[in-house]
Amino acid sequence: MHMIFFDMNGVILRWPVPIGTTITAQYYKKVLQDKLRPAIRKKRPGLLESGILFHHDNAPVHTARAVTDVLAGYKWELLEHPRYSPDLAPCDFHLFPKMKEHLRGQRFETEEDIIQATKVAIKNLDKCSYVTAFKDWLQRIEKCANNGGCYVE
Repeated sequence: MHMIFFDMNGVILRWPVPIGTTITAQYYKKVLQDKLRPAIRKKRPGLLESGILFHHDNAPVHTARAVTDVLAGYKWELLEHPRYSPDLAPCDFHLFPKMKEHLRGQRFETEEDIIQATKVAIKNLDKCSYVTAFKDWLQRIEKCANNGGCYVE
C-alpha cells in the first residue's frame, strides 16, 4: 500500500506503507506530521504559509479526532468528502487508473520491485495529468451538488 499526496503540480509525497502495518489514526497522523509536512516545505516552499486546502476521503482514519486536530493545528482547511462517494476521490477516479495503465501486465518478485515500479509509474505521469485530475474533481463536485449530493459516476 502507498499513501500518495499530490496537488496540481504533481506528487508531493509517495509513502510506501510497510507490509503488516495497520493504518490507524495515530499512524496517519504521524505520516502527516513527520513525512507530508516536511515534504510540502521542501517541494512547495511557501505553501505552508499561504494556506492549504486539504482533501482526503472520509475513511474513519481520516476523520478521527487525532487527525482532524493536527490538521486544525496546522490551520489547513479540510474540504469535506460526502459519505460513500469514491467518485469524488481523485486518487480513485484518476491517479490510480493512470498508474495501473503503466503497471498492467507486470509481475513483481519483491516488495521493493513494486515500490520501484510504482515510483516509475508516478514519475511517468505528466503535470497535465494532475491538472486534469483536479478539473475532473471540480466537475464531479459540481455535478454532485446539482444532484442533491447524490453519487455522480
